[in-house]
Amino acid sequence: MTRSVQAFAYSRMSALESTGAGSTLGLETAGGLTPAGTEAHPRFFSGFLTSPQTAARALLAVADVAAARYYQRTLPASLDPVVTGNGDRLRFESFSGCCGVYARLDVLQEGLDGAETGHGTTNVDVNNPLREALSRLTGDDPLHLRVGPDELAVTTMDGPVVEKKVPLPDRWLRGFAEAQVVSAGFDLRAELTAAEAVRFLRSLPRSSAGASRGAMWVVPAGRTLRPTTRPVPGAVCLPGPERLVALQRVLRQATGLRVYGPTPDGAATASAWEVTLPGMRLTLTLSPEAARGFSGEGGVLEALATDEAAGDAELISVLLAWEPRIDPADLAEESGLPVARVRAALARLGTAGRVGYDIADAAYFHRELPYDADRAERHNPRLVAARALVAEGAVRVTGGAVTTVVSGDRQYHVRDSGGAFSCTCQWWADYRGRRGPCKHALAVRMTQRAALTAGGAR
Repeated sequence: MTRSVQAFAYSRMSALESTGAGSTLGLETAGGLTPAGTEAHPRFFSGFLTSPQTAARALLAVADVAAARYYQRTLPASLDPVVTGNGDRLRFESFSGCCGVYARLDVLQEGLDGAETGHGTTNVDVNNPLREALSRLTGDDPLHLRVGPDELAVTTMDGPVVEKKVPLPDRWLRGFAEAQVVSAGFDLRAELTAAEAVRFLRSLPRSSAGASRGAMWVVPAGRTLRPTTRPVPGAVCLPGPERLVALQRVLRQATGLRVYGPTPDGAATASAWEVTLPGMRLTLTLSPEAARGFSGEGGVLEALATDEAAGDAELISVLLAWEPRIDPADLAEESGLPVARVRAALARLGTAGRVGYDIADAAYFHRELPYDADRAERHNPRLVAARALVAEGAVRVTGGAVTTVVSGDRQYHVRDSGGAFSCTCQWWADYRGRRGPCKHALAVRMTQRAALTAGGAR
């Protein structure tokens, strides 16, 4: 696995401090992007939280996921959560070390009081002393939240007081991209009241002892969800139910539960579990299997395989302005591109961490992950292999529906059925398109598009 080291430089440690009028939660920032450009310690918010204890517990849940591995638990993992200011809300995001769980806390406008929310994205320091202090927070005494330094002058200090260096696998970066692409295909499948949500979530196993039995499925039944052994119509996949353990932190404050997923097709799928809270939403998105992270799903490969999408993404990126909701139709009108090409451009921008997807709003949102997310494209194994096949002249185009791809001493046959590709390779036999195209189909797609471009240029 390719890794780099991500360095976070904070002016001081984040802390929860008691004051005469309540408490102040100071979250320190490091290396973020804002409308003004790159800042060492950007400031996004200074005001009050309308539901202090709920916010504290929800933030801890996001930090729990950042520090967790739900598969191969013996390996260490910890990446400080990412915070994005979108003008009307704060979004805290994290990803598990095993790449299988994506967490996001949306603190909405009604959850914030007394200040304007800035725009930009950065990492925030969530250290062990802060976690302990947040865990002890009780009652609803006023809680002042500060995201960023007390004074902007602190950015001119001679050096950081706190520095963290974290191994950052390429799979982590690809996982962020794949999670948002997968989520864009979800629909609301079930909605539970607070009481039913608590009852259902508390009934789930908290250990992985039953993980070997395969995916668990649930189906709406009256006001609750009941388990089922197979993906009947309307069912939602719950792969590795123990991976929802972080939601336990906010059950007392939950006002409901929304469940999202794709139309079941008989195979294990990803799903999203959103706990609604006063002025907030906490969402966990689970990969199709505990041992199968988002990084290998392949949902972004089609967008990465075309130079057209690269040019479109460059154009669309200029039009982004840290919006909490991105409307592809509006971007199509501004850019002059068809909506389908705008969506492909957004998928490509997702691989660079520049957009995410909010299932509750059914809309993309603008953010800029504060690390070199372009590596997610450069080191995607199938994409790299497909480009190598094209460069080697391995694609033998005959003009028919079947194209031969020579790889090593073997030949593979890729069939084009109205733009949907199938292949004779083992990858296709195993997944049949559920995890994106194989390298042979990608190579054929690249060759076809290059031929069309060349033909249009003559």
